[in-house]
Amino acid sequence: MEEKSFFLMRPGQPRRPPNSLCLEKTMREPTRRDFLKTSAALAGTWGALGARSARAYVPGNPPGERPRQDKGIEVLHPRGRVPLSFIIDDSTCLVNMGHFCMPQFAAAWPGRQQYKKPWKTWPREIPDEFVREFGQWCAEHGVRGKYSIVPNPACVGFLDRELPGWSRKDLKQSLALVRDLMLPNWDIHPEMITHTRVIDPSTGRPLEPVNAGTMENSWPQEQKSVDELAEYLAYALKILKNCGLPCEGVTTPGGFGNLVKPELSLAAGEALRDVFSVELPHYFKYVAGGKDENTEPRIEHVSGLKTASPRAVVNVPAGTGDWFGGWDGDVKSRGRLYSNDGATSGRMVELIERGAPAVMLCHWPGMYTHGTKEGFGDFKRVVVALNTRYRHQTLWMKISGIARYWAARKLTAIERKATGFVLDAPFACEAFTVRVKSNRARPPAVIHGDKPLVLNEVHRRRDLASGSWLRQKDALILCFDLPKGKSTLDA
Repeated sequence: MEEKSFFLMRPGQPRRPPNSLCLEKTMREPTRRDFLKTSAALAGTWGALGARSARAYVPGNPPGERPRQDKGIEVLHPRGRVPLSFIIDDSTCLVNMGHFCMPQFAAAWPGRQQYKKPWKTWPREIPDEFVREFGQWCAEHGVRGKYSIVPNPACVGFLDRELPGWSRKDLKQSLALVRDLMLPNWDIHPEMITHTRVIDPSTGRPLEPVNAGTMENSWPQEQKSVDELAEYLAYALKILKNCGLPCEGVTTPGGFGNLVKPELSLAAGEALRDVFSVELPHYFKYVAGGKDENTEPRIEHVSGLKTASPRAVVNVPAGTGDWFGGWDGDVKSRGRLYSNDGATSGRMVELIERGAPAVMLCHWPGMYTHGTKEGFGDFKRVVVALNTRYRHQTLWMKISGIARYWAARKLTAIERKATGFVLDAPFACEAFTVRVKSNRARPPAVIHGDKPLVLNEVHRRRDLASGSWLRQKDALILCFDLPKGKSTLDA
């Protein structure tokens, strides 16, 4: 199939390659950065996160089609465990976004005190040695999640070209480290093009003047079409493609897209399909931080469920504030707000206890914390606590895996037949787990086409894995890799 251009050009618009210049922007609404900053200043309670903000999780995008699902089958969490994940924003190769973003934000919002910190004294680099230390520790402890790579970080330079201040060798080694170490366990997202100034896709240059309307954190401040938004997102995705970094999702910087939320969701899907041929696109934008807020992914703009090419976009929220060190790495880390050392209190504990997807959020400069690695130290304590207490009740997943599971969970048609159920899945997924009320003595069976799936009996819920089943008093639990298309469940 011929590759589509990542440029979605308007009539008469010249096609010119991007250069290494960049731009800034502001907002009419508060951004996620403001939301997280405010929450970090609260008196040590995660419950205060329920305050409305532009980054608060407010469902509203059109859901689209939904299938019929017989109530005789209950779809559980994967392997019957609560999904965990870790979202890292403002990460990229080498560039410390806290150092380079601060003066640009100050130029766009000169009256804001939070942008008048002594950024010149902060490290300009977050070294690859720290990326390696972080990635190896996470791999050893099973942590998975999302790791942003800003394509032209704070306008310093395009990662698929040159990064002024670092050698080409440095840049290539840094990209290779992300590919080799991070990709197996982390989704890679662009956090749009610069995370500071808005780029004109036709020239690669930043918009002028520097103000609230020309910073990505608050862009756009007027209506934009799906095509215009997709053009911008695809520009960022193409840079990462040139770097050999595949993407199934995008992350919005701050309040990016606040005024065009339905269009943004559609645009994310179009751009990801266009550049990477992604079957099931997802994005991160929202924080579901209120005590009773739903942290489940939302499946948006669903269409074509009864066709060979169904479409959907998955909106995956975080469930916590950023308490490890802030977006600039200059905030005192308070990891206990995620979990205390015994995993008996904290936002992550609260989410796990109620069986809700538990997705932590932080910013990369906060992990590094100006070289002290205070945020990273707190993060390790949180992970060890959660893994110790909940190791048999939770499952670390990339957010693409959470997105895919929820799409299968919500969009698989389930029809009761005389001998069991027919499942018609628009999207395949691993470790699909269901409970069926049943008193039958013989083992259950799952058949896809003419091929039965091998299922082995286990005797404890903690032992559920793909290709297994568990007998309960009045029910059977089955865990199997759900294929796309129709399968028969005899239970």
